[in-house]
Amino acid sequence: MLAGFLLSRVLLSAATIAFGINALLGVHPREWLKNKWWLLGVAWVGIYLLSGLWSEGFRQWSYPVSVKLPVLLLPLAFGLLPRFSAQQLTVFTIGGALLFLGSMGYSLYFLATDPDYYIEQYSFSKVLPTLAGHDYIRYSLSIALFIIWCFYIRRSLTGKWAKWLVAFTIIVLCLHIHIVAVKTGLLVLYLFFFCQAIYIAFSRKLIIGLGIIAIMAVTAISAYKYVPTFEQKVNYFRYSWKVFEHGNFDSDYSDIGRLISYDITLKLLPDYLAAGTGIGDLHDVMKEGYRKWYPKVPEFQQLKPHNQFLIVALGCGIPALLIFLAWVLYPLRWVRNNRHGFFVFTIWLVMLVPLMVEPFLELQFGVYVYLFFMLWMVHNAKSNTEVVQ
Repeated sequence: MLAGFLLSRVLLSAATIAFGINALLGVHPREWLKNKWWLLGVAWVGIYLLSGLWSEGFRQWSYPVSVKLPVLLLPLAFGLLPRFSAQQLTVFTIGGALLFLGSMGYSLYFLATDPDYYIEQYSFSKVLPTLAGHDYIRYSLSIALFIIWCFYIRRSLTGKWAKWLVAFTIIVLCLHIHIVAVKTGLLVLYLFFFCQAIYIAFSRKLIIGLGIIAIMAVTAISAYKYVPTFEQKVNYFRYSWKVFEHGNFDSDYSDIGRLISYDITLKLLPDYLAAGTGIGDLHDVMKEGYRKWYPKVPEFQQLKPHNQFLIVALGCGIPALLIFLAWVLYPLRWVRNNRHGFFVFTIWLVMLVPLMVEPFLELQFGVYVYLFFMLWMVHNAKSNTEVVQ
């Protein structure tokens, strides 16, 4: 699945199906009903499906429904998996590290061949070519999440060479995520380090916790000073907000475009509280909102709500939003007062970032990244907690 995410959508789909069949084979359906997170997922995806009854746009309805099929498969599959051995976790971690290091080489090749061009592109909010179909937001986020996994698993790896390789991977990928300089991935990474600092500080290691926060600040300042792509990205972000503060609502600036989509959604929402627009008609209703309130925004810049909660609310109504909120909050039931629980909570917390600023679960890669990294961490943390207890 991880290789498919980076290299091939078809491979990702095939691997996801194979993974699910392997876990569900021979399991009685009554066991499925014991997985409450899966049941909540069935409920909100089911409302997406039913909204086709009051949607006129079949194509606009079928795609967001079809990409959510892993919501009906992966929670069950992970819930039925046995505990992984230390050797299996080592193999996965080393394999993942090699895949991400290879993906880094792919992006850096372009920067090395024409540095002036690609650095200049960051002035226009364009980024380096990446794997994962150049879906740089999901790609950057996956790097940040894999770094978190490496911090979690490193002490459990078998073999000193594996621990050294993972330490090297953490350092190199932290540098790489600053070079690619995508806001979502950077925000998730820094949020993790901040949570780690707070956790360590409250574990009676105040000096170390404060030291981590200081290192974060030095890293960000150094990246701005010495990494040209990161510097250009920060400058673009500052300029776009300066434009917004002066009353320019040009959605050509990505952050302003998000704010416009929020404003239109909140103005439309009171008319669609019960059943929503129907997920298939969401885009057309948003286009009407643009024509009414932001007519100067060209059609190719008109966005869906760049917030997953607003998409569910406007597309399927407030009842669907309440079920979706319960689904998002449910993993907190697996948080325990130990190191494993800290990492489960941290993964859950950082996953809120893309849900708040992207139509994250409306895309195949978004659904995969959210489910896989959440469930992978939860499965391993729960297994270790059960052994300790």
